[in-house]
Amino acid sequence: MMPVRCLRRLSVLLLTLLLLAPGTLPAQEAQPSPSGSNPTAMSANEQQLLQELGKLQGRVTLPYQHAGVLQQPQGRSYQMFHEAWLPWIGAILILATIVALAAFYVYRGRIRLREGELTGRKILRFNAFERLTHWMTATSFIVLAISGLNYIFGKRLLMPLLGADTFATWSQWAKYAHNFLAWPFMLGIILMFVLWVRDNIPDKYDIPWFKAGGGLVGNREPIAGRFNAGQKLVFWSVVLGGILMSASGLMLLFPLALLDVNGMQIAQYVHAGVGIALIALILGHIYIGSIGMEGAYGAMGTGEIDLSWAMRHHRAWVEEQRAKGRIAVPPADRRSGRAAPAE
Repeated sequence: MMPVRCLRRLSVLLLTLLLLAPGTLPAQEAQPSPSGSNPTAMSANEQQLLQELGKLQGRVTLPYQHAGVLQQPQGRSYQMFHEAWLPWIGAILILATIVALAAFYVYRGRIRLREGELTGRKILRFNAFERLTHWMTATSFIVLAISGLNYIFGKRLLMPLLGADTFATWSQWAKYAHNFLAWPFMLGIILMFVLWVRDNIPDKYDIPWFKAGGGLVGNREPIAGRFNAGQKLVFWSVVLGGILMSASGLMLLFPLALLDVNGMQIAQYVHAGVGIALIALILGHIYIGSIGMEGAYGAMGTGEIDLSWAMRHHRAWVEEQRAKGRIAVPPADRRSGRAAPAE
């Protein structure tokens, strides 16, 4: 009995070893999932992934098919732009503008009227609605500029000073401000265009104005209409740049609504590049309208300017208003643009 019992146990052990040996079991076919798809058959091997040109893409069940793109070479270019090129371009352009304005102020000083030239007689240059439009757009742009620069320089400059938690809170509110104040900025661009496009059409005074340096260099005061050539340059830069910023900003504000990931990266290139250029331009505009030129702030402050200031910087516009009977201008010295004192 003992040999028979040992033989049985030995046969069971040998059969178990044969069944567990590789290649002895029949290959099990991959069972389809409850949805009817076969994940094993649909999976890509390494060679197929390497043959993909430009991106790695899979199949997703999300409503947004853009989520199926796992990686794209343009993302590496965008990362290089955002992390390396953009901070350097922004810092160089903005700092160069500030240094240039400071150097010009040291060289030229504040552009003043001649002693005793002010007449004390005020004329209206911008009405209340025009000033409201200007300040709404300007205030919105300043907040957009500060919050946008935080996106570029915040983690490099502010986070080491404020700490991670405080910087995160500040960045969150900066993002809210950027998103909400984009709307009054866009409205302001539209209103500015409607209000001032007629006065910013190029005319015969523009080229002589540039040749004379706009009165910023030397003592020659070029003739100009309601807006001189420099102001027209600012106007068209703000309007066209504002349109580009608004269009690209809307694409970023509503991600993947009309563009794919690659398109949104291009929108970011446009938004950031135009934004930095406008910041540099507006710094010059602020300088001229404040400490750079005596009497300039009153135009957008109270809306009124001294008649002598208007004759000096916008002589053609004053003569046009006089011809239309909107203002009474005393006889003036055409060579100097100085109005005789009012009686």
